[in-house]
Amino acid sequence: MPFRMINLPNALTTFRIFLVPFLVVFLLTKFVTVGLIIFLLALVTDYLDGYLARQRGEVTTLGALLDPVADKLLTAAAFISLVELGYARAWMVVVIIGREFAVSGLRSVASSQGVTIPASRWGKYKTFSQGIAISLLIITEPLGEFRWLGLAALWVVILLAAVSAVDYFVSFYRRLGLVGRASGPA
Repeated sequence: MPFRMINLPNALTTFRIFLVPFLVVFLLTKFVTVGLIIFLLALVTDYLDGYLARQRGEVTTLGALLDPVADKLLTAAAFISLVELGYARAWMVVVIIGREFAVSGLRSVASSQGVTIPASRWGKYKTFSQGIAISLLIITEPLGEFRWLGLAALWVVILLAAVSAVDYFVSFYRRLGLVGRASGPA
């Protein structure tokens, strides 16, 4: 079978990127139900694209490059929209997005050295908690007296973002053999 760049998993990833502007528009115009549906649909495509790529043997370089971009676009757009609405604190979102840039940069440097840093369990926990936090923050107003749940979930994301960032940096230094190496002349 000839190599195909556009397959179902890659189409799902591309669809997730396509959903991002719609998510922002519906969130910022306070159509929260539609915004939540779009966000949840995007989360489903995130799960399905990787699952289908592995199950069908359709893992591609394009998919490996687009998937993390789609994930970061989705979460950054959602979080920034939630800051604009006053549902999330800006400093918390900066920490979360900053962690994404730092880990992506770290993985890029590792890749340039021929080292792959796979997704860690802490990174997966962080991603899962982001989905919950964003969903709860989207429905802040309908939650009424339970709106504190969104902020509590955001604190969990901050904690997991920090733990997973440290985990990635430790993995980076170990894989490149930089742990235990002398730092200079004695």
